[in-house]
Amino acid sequence: MNKVIRGKAYVVRDNIDTDQIIPAQYLNLVPTIPEEYEKLGSFALCGLPKDQYPTRFVTEGQTQTPYTIVIGGRNFGCGSSREHAPIALGAAGCEAVVAESFARIFFRNSVATGELYPVESTARICETVKTGDEVELDLDGNTLKVVKSSQVLATKPLGEARPVIDAGGLFDFARKSGMIKAQGNHSVATEELAAEEPADD
Repeated sequence: MNKVIRGKAYVVRDNIDTDQIIPAQYLNLVPTIPEEYEKLGSFALCGLPKDQYPTRFVTEGQTQTPYTIVIGGRNFGCGSSREHAPIALGAAGCEAVVAESFARIFFRNSVATGELYPVESTARICETVKTGDEVELDLDGNTLKVVKSSQVLATKPLGEARPVIDAGGLFDFARKSGMIKAQGNHSVATEELAAEEPADD
């Protein structure tokens, strides 16, 4: 399946941590509840210092970002292991983060949740691309194109992580590939299991 993501870029620098991506006070929002998932998106990257990032990723009062792709430097997603970080970016409408390198746990959480594609660049691009630039990420060709200048930058392939994200995350991938049974009616299954249990003394 050919996958090209095109849209505006939002550019950040090195060591963007999970508290900048989604501050701790919003971790009580439950992503499986649709309205709370939407709220998570509205707070994505709100922890970035305003003096360094006067253009906000999500405009105040909005839930969706105009930026489809985040461009980062080194060690994107460092800090605590909260899975809310990639979820918040995905909920806001971000489809991919292209960075020089990722904190291991952020990369893993991105794959597990299926919220976005964490793509590594082969060069420092956060000084080449500017916020608002139209970019085109080709996941099959392993390139990032800056549309205005037609500059093409190489990216690293996602490898075995790609089909997991394509499927929508680890559990969806496991179901689609037959590793676990498809979701059924949990309440009925639970009642059947309970009926098999011996009565308490």
